[in-house]
Amino acid sequence: MQKTQTMSLFDWGLLLSLSILWGGSFFFSKLALAELPPFTVVLARVAIAAIVLFIYLRATRQGIPTSIGAWGAFFGMGLLNNLIPFSLLFWGQTQIASGLASILNATTPIFAIVVAHFLTTDERMTSNKAAGIVLGFMGVALMMASNAFSTQALPFLALFACLAAALSYGFAGVFGRRFRRMGIAPATSAFGQTTATTIMMIPIAILVDTPWNLAIPSGTTITALVGLGLLSTALAYIIFFHILAVGGATNVSLVTLMIPVSAILLGSLVLGETLQANHFAGMALISLGLISIDGRVFRRLRRI
Repeated sequence: MQKTQTMSLFDWGLLLSLSILWGGSFFFSKLALAELPPFTVVLARVAIAAIVLFIYLRATRQGIPTSIGAWGAFFGMGLLNNLIPFSLLFWGQTQIASGLASILNATTPIFAIVVAHFLTTDERMTSNKAAGIVLGFMGVALMMASNAFSTQALPFLALFACLAAALSYGFAGVFGRRFRRMGIAPATSAFGQTTATTIMMIPIAILVDTPWNLAIPSGTTITALVGLGLLSTALAYIIFFHILAVGGATNVSLVTLMIPVSAILLGSLVLGETLQANHFAGMALISLGLISIDGRVFRRLRRI
């Protein structure tokens, strides 16, 4: 019989901490975007994370691949998992509340299932996954129906940008499967992809944002950038890899349900953001969809 992976109370505490760190990324980026353009914020996030992860790898004496194949994979993962989604989410947050962006980002597992169904042979669609996808997209549609419960219209382009970011994360999840086959440790792949993203973002930020024309950022913005790169990226990756090792992919995926909660609380308490009734109703449908995709609740009900 296969041994079931279980998590201790300490590990569940780390899972809660991870949701706060990743939920905090929407808070930190919102603060930074008040003074800096999106591409510059993306560059700062991945550059800080790459430096911290490099120090972590050296401190733990983990090797860094030098092959062309490994770095080709790092650049592909950096594009799909960092450059595209970070840029879209950060631009979207210049138009909509950080809490709403986090809700839309919670559709990532839904897109991942659709992408995996068509691009893999071992992660095919099941009935509970199909039901979860339907519920998830119903939730997104409800949130985008801005006149259903709210008199305030939302910019659809920003909403679609956040959804496109979630779709990119879905492709990244399938693309990232190759690192295990290549024998590259998760922390090493995290360093590789953030480093590759930094290299790709430098010319983009220079050409688009012309940083020499930007005002010197305030202490608040610098602190937000450090929090975004150090806490919400580098430290979050390390915690994620620990939970993945001890609890498995299913347990760590539960963090997706928790991220919007912390993002909404931070946005509401600190930034003064407000969400409408249809946003919370949409989040409820997305949460039900993710629970259906996970399937454990229904398996336990059948055993009762």
